[in-house]
Amino acid sequence: MIGFMPKNFFRFLATIALAVQCVGCAHSKTIRVGLFKDAGVAGKGVPRVTELLGKTDDIQVTLLSGNEIAAGVLTNFDVVIFTGGSGSKQAASLGEKGRGEVRRFVREGGGYIGICAGAYLACSGYSWGVGVLNAKPVSSKWARGTGDVEIEINSKGASLTSLPSGKRDVLYANGPVIQPGDEKDIPAYESLAFFRTELAKNGTPEGVMIDSPALARGSYGKGRVLFSSPHPEQTRGMDDLIPSAVRWVSGTAASASR
Repeated sequence: MIGFMPKNFFRFLATIALAVQCVGCAHSKTIRVGLFKDAGVAGKGVPRVTELLGKTDDIQVTLLSGNEIAAGVLTNFDVVIFTGGSGSKQAASLGEKGRGEVRRFVREGGGYIGICAGAYLACSGYSWGVGVLNAKPVSSKWARGTGDVEIEINSKGASLTSLPSGKRDVLYANGPVIQPGDEKDIPAYESLAFFRTELAKNGTPEGVMIDSPALARGSYGKGRVLFSSPHPEQTRGMDDLIPSAVRWVSGTAASASR
């Protein structure tokens, strides 16, 4: 029977096999993450995020400076991450041009993850922020203290983070306590987890942190934003959250549909 097949039959089979391989390649695309490391970054955030993402097969991390971002390097990436330290100092490292580049990147479809200081930087309620999340602080007094607090992850948060819903402790270090912002052209954020206990040292207002968002997601233009007030990357048992968040903001996760 083989002798009666068209002479280009095997070439046809090879073409089909290549097409199948290409489909598989599309699903295994490497997610390119730019991790900000410059003045304003402090603590264990950058090394810990680098460690966690380094254990994955589908995510590649590159450290970026403010000058590099201002020069337009984000066009080579799918996701940008800002970790802990000082949000205003990170903003200064970016400069006005760099902050504009971050906004453009997200608006055109890039993913943004902000942890603690990086979460402050995301908010629209600060003149120095990048303004990709429609959120503002409940108080100008931010030095609430450092320690473990209890959060409760809801069903949407569980789907996005790969963590079970329910209550758990997480490291907190002066992260933002937010409420909805006033920007009419930015969609409202959606809470993924809530604070159930609080720290309120140094004359910060009591009661406002409880039931406020600990984790939230939003959109800005075509891009996605993940806000984390506490530090899951430095909390035992929460190792999967950052890789899951990267996949969600990049649009590659199974939970990527909103």
